[in-house]
Amino acid sequence: MAKRRRLETPSSADLDRIEAQFRSETPERPALGRSIAPIAQVAADSAALAATDSIEVRESRVRAQADAERLRDAQERGLLIVELPIDQIDESAMVRDRMVMSEEDMQELRLSIAAHGLRLPIEVYEIETRDGQGPRYGLLSGYRRLHAVRALHDLTHAEKHATIRALIRPRAEADDAFVAMVEENEVREELSHFERGRIAVIAANQGAFANTEDAVNKLFASGSKAKRSKVRSFALIFEELGDMLRFPESLTERRGLRLAAALRNGAESRLRQALSSRVPEDVEQEWALMEPVLQSLDHAPRAPGRGGRPRSKPKSVGWIDKMTIRTTSGITIRRGRDDRGHILRLEGSALSDDLMESLMLEVQSLLER
Repeated sequence: MAKRRRLETPSSADLDRIEAQFRSETPERPALGRSIAPIAQVAADSAALAATDSIEVRESRVRAQADAERLRDAQERGLLIVELPIDQIDESAMVRDRMVMSEEDMQELRLSIAAHGLRLPIEVYEIETRDGQGPRYGLLSGYRRLHAVRALHDLTHAEKHATIRALIRPRAEADDAFVAMVEENEVREELSHFERGRIAVIAANQGAFANTEDAVNKLFASGSKAKRSKVRSFALIFEELGDMLRFPESLTERRGLRLAAALRNGAESRLRQALSSRVPEDVEQEWALMEPVLQSLDHAPRAPGRGGRPRSKPKSVGWIDKMTIRTTSGITIRRGRDDRGHILRLEGSALSDDLMESLMLEVQSLLER
């Protein structure tokens, strides 16, 4: 069995030595004659030092703190313009609504930036990166400006074109990002009818919206009912013929609506077959390939399953007399006049509220020229 060590009572000299060592390590307050904790001593010293600051110094400190808070708030809301290296920006992080860019317009933009700098910053949002990678940003708006600056850097290798001014927007939901992109392009340079329909379908397919209908309603919420109806028509063209058309962005509104009507009547396979017969060199050749299919549908008798009385024979189209004209869609326009002015009467089952609203806008545009 191990022998226990016997404890000895410290002597008076030992107690005096321990007390002296404790006092040397813990300072005493002269006024109270007793020791305080070190952290309390630091706080007391800071308070004493602050009490000696002048009013001007304290006011300056408050202003600096307020400025720092405002700066932090502006940064979090994406209101600060920063210089970002162009190689940190990924313009493909989000599918773009713009399909084509005019080389003439791009050359003009490059010359303007070279002479005067970038007047309007692009908009980006921070994207996730893997460990070890530097910061990366997805492009929200400013596709043409970014391409112009990159072209200038490739041409000149100038350091001033290695970065671009940008607003770092807060990370947004997918639907908000698509809406912001479309709004920016609609304001700066209006999208074509096909580009509008295309981006609505893509945004819906990527899960940003419930479906194409929802995408059209939210992406073009500020547009009229007639405009959204046209976008849905061109969205249908993109869905069913987007992989076949070589010049879809050149489709006029009239041709696009006629083509969409044919697709709704089940003409997809016939149109695809016509487009595959040969490769068109321009938009007119492409339209010429589809025109026979569309004309055959215009004059075809109505299918019994679609209701209404079948047409025994197609009605003539064009000018019926000096006061009457009939369109290929079956709409008859009659011209008249009374003591108050001219009158146009439109008849036909193809007339809908959306079409009439669109027609009114076209008439307004024509009369205001």
